[in-house]
Amino acid sequence: MARYKHIDTSPRFLAVDLQRQLLPGTFEHAMNYLIDRKLDLSGFDARFKNDVTGAAAYPPAMLLKVVLFAYSMDIVSSRNIERACREHVTFIALSGDSQPHFTTIAGFVSTLGDDIAAIFSQILFICDKQGLIGREMFAIDGVKLPSNASKAKSGTRADFERQAAKLETAAKAMLERHREEDMRASEPDLHAKAVQRIASLERDAAQMRQWLSANPEDRKGSKGAIRKSNSTDNESAKMATSKGVIQGYTGVAAVDAKHQIIVEAQAHGTGSEQELLIPVVTAMKEVLAHDTLITADAGYHSEANLKELAALEVDALIADNNMRSRDERFTEQDKYKALPDPIHDKGGKPKQAARYQPKDFDYDPQAGTCICPAGKQLYGNGSDCTINGYAAVKFQGAQRDCMPCTHRDRCLLTPQKTKVRQVAFFRGKKGGVSYTDKMKARIDSPEGRIQYGQRFATVEPVFGNLRHNKQLNRFTLRGRTKVDAQWKLYCLVHNIEKLAHHGYAQ
Repeated sequence: MARYKHIDTSPRFLAVDLQRQLLPGTFEHAMNYLIDRKLDLSGFDARFKNDVTGAAAYPPAMLLKVVLFAYSMDIVSSRNIERACREHVTFIALSGDSQPHFTTIAGFVSTLGDDIAAIFSQILFICDKQGLIGREMFAIDGVKLPSNASKAKSGTRADFERQAAKLETAAKAMLERHREEDMRASEPDLHAKAVQRIASLERDAAQMRQWLSANPEDRKGSKGAIRKSNSTDNESAKMATSKGVIQGYTGVAAVDAKHQIIVEAQAHGTGSEQELLIPVVTAMKEVLAHDTLITADAGYHSEANLKELAALEVDALIADNNMRSRDERFTEQDKYKALPDPIHDKGGKPKQAARYQPKDFDYDPQAGTCICPAGKQLYGNGSDCTINGYAAVKFQGAQRDCMPCTHRDRCLLTPQKTKVRQVAFFRGKKGGVSYTDKMKARIDSPEGRIQYGQRFATVEPVFGNLRHNKQLNRFTLRGRTKVDAQWKLYCLVHNIEKLAHHGYAQ
């Protein structure tokens, strides 16, 4: 029988040069080189006042290396990062075998704040020096992710007032019942459970009252409407996604088309993407060139946003909700749609319109005629009307046609009261062409379709890398400042990977 040498896969003592474990061409090698030789981390010095007294602190450079590499390896928990610093040779090499405690790692991540924004800018400057930013087109998009907040703890101040009153009432009722049972000498174990339950209700009510005192006003949305608060993280938001409603934040990224470098990253506690476009574009002013094109999907489209972009003199292509319905290339897109997920799809089957809509009428704008679904011709009763600021053409049916018509139930809202059907066709904003109309005309042009078609291939692979490769499926912190820092950390990982793949620091 053949004899083989024994291979010990778990040796306890090895003479290892830690620096040689960081192989050129890898993410960790490029990151280590950047942090040690290129980045200015002096902003972290203000955190410490131990130059005369106090214990020595862990270097911020070492902690930043460990956290960035952990995020690149799908390790987010500070306890798991601490374990990796004891057991994983690459983590040992990056930390210098210093083994920081998990509370140190967690405290470092949660207090990054403005420091990580400065580091993000420095990495972006290096990417630009390496020729990785083209400035021809930036694509903006976002992803909604849950955070460390309870969806069940959302509501308005009135909701929380009712919850607190309900808890106090329940605690009072249980206390009265507990006193009655005391008089009847109930069993000791039941007595202890009752006391514990009463204390729990009183504690929850006190916490709710304390939160109401600390937050005297409801959150307001962009249009002044009341936005639901959250007692665990009041800066997060309840947002609808394709997988249901979540409590969390929207991470927005602006990506350059040349090499998919993230040039701006922000996290906001709102599900309305329309609110986020202008803050992101404003933050990008320093990296925009005079001919840079910005693209975004229909979630960022609004007349106010387009007007603001025009005032900022920013060239942009922002899709509207009906863009694909006007594009003949998408006429057969429905046959490629996946079947609805019976677990996550809560929408049910689409309901057919109960009554005829304007699209069911045969309107010829050139001839100025309109035929109803029953085949009867309507006559015009307004060729230049204004409805809610929009120019419209109105038509009305004749009584001799509408009164005996068999389609009255599907044509009229109240067929027993209304005699004839009226229908209006809109022709755009009154008083000139709106910014939305101008954008529609441009994005429907052959050149606009080609330019906008590049958006998907620019930004979606970036989110695929962050969501699938890095397994970013939730934010683990609370508060917009902390979540924004964590989102920037993930985007930093992506940009450093790009530098490594293009041969930086080899």
